[in-house]
Amino acid sequence: MSHRQEFFRLLGLPSTDSLAIEIDRAEGVYLYSMDGKKYLDLCSGVSVSNLGHNNPRIIKAIEAQIHKYLHLMVYGELIQSPQVELAKKLTDVLPSSLNSVYFVNSGSEANEGALKLAKRYTGRTEIIAFKNAYHGSTQGVLSVLGNENMKRAFRPLIPDIRFLEFNNIDQLEQITEKTAGVIVEPVQAEAGVILPENDFLKHLRKRCNQTGALLIFDEVQTGLGRTGELFAFQRYDVVPDILTLAKAFGGGMPIGAFIADKKIMDSLKYNPPLGHITTFGGHPVSAAAALESLNIITETEIYKEAQHKGEIFKERLQNNPKVKNIHGIGLLWAVELEDEKQAARFINIAKEKTFLITDRFLFKPNAFRIGPPLNISFSEIQDAIQRIEQTLDLL
Repeated sequence: MSHRQEFFRLLGLPSTDSLAIEIDRAEGVYLYSMDGKKYLDLCSGVSVSNLGHNNPRIIKAIEAQIHKYLHLMVYGELIQSPQVELAKKLTDVLPSSLNSVYFVNSGSEANEGALKLAKRYTGRTEIIAFKNAYHGSTQGVLSVLGNENMKRAFRPLIPDIRFLEFNNIDQLEQITEKTAGVIVEPVQAEAGVILPENDFLKHLRKRCNQTGALLIFDEVQTGLGRTGELFAFQRYDVVPDILTLAKAFGGGMPIGAFIADKKIMDSLKYNPPLGHITTFGGHPVSAAAALESLNIITETEIYKEAQHKGEIFKERLQNNPKVKNIHGIGLLWAVELEDEKQAARFINIAKEKTFLITDRFLFKPNAFRIGPPLNISFSEIQDAIQRIEQTLDLL
């Protein structure tokens, strides 16, 4: 059997419409298939490959670490230099209140840990989340996913969850002294790149201060430069109590983290001890890759070009008759077409005819995603736009 046949026969797959392209190698903003096609990546593995594919400095860091050691012991038992150096670098670029890092494996796990930490520290049970939010698919964070269709089949889930409307300041009064934590994406990604309006995040921060609820910012998709700042919360001048990261954090390797003040984080140590446990969290090879990725991003400040690059896409595409709306931030944009069917056709035609890799948004099915690596060049942007326009012409 071919790899394609074995792929469908042997792998558990999340849906019936996988792209199913067999990749031979990847470099920069391009993916190369086994049959010689060259695909331009407008998805970045869903905001993972912020520094492009096969970055030589990250590869070198990985190679150096694998010759020292791989997994040694469950997380938090042995002192491992990649973890310590990564935590030091990360806290150095964060506000002083975000000074303690707990490493995990993924964004779902980072958000799981953040929710547990909020409940443990406050002694409260209620969690506030927002409609059309996505925080992962394990059962805990599925409970705070703001779309019933994706979780109906898995109920019962965690109780005591309340959903508010993003950007609805009036509803913030529903955050009370019973609320342990409020989890929110500072920019709602899977809703179709919905930006906060009218100082919504500042009002949210103020209400959490008033009630003692911990404010959790899920920057799994927006963190590490995607929005034009190192972290999205910096654009809005609001600091969370807990920050969650994953995706681009690992530079292509699997790693996540939740970050808080040390006095908050230490509550996981007792009553009960081992309040949060992970075996592979902060794997030394992933930590080495994440450290080098963070070094590159902070040294080059590549994220400072993201907004300008994103605006180039907008300026060229907003007048296309097939485009109903285009909105976004940095290098994360949603291009809305006529309907869900047309968006699905666009993605398929892009794959088959113009060799573009893109994706839909979970809660904005009539839109396709523009989210290339941050180091996409200006000539590559023009190449991408031409391919998008060719695809739109074929609809």
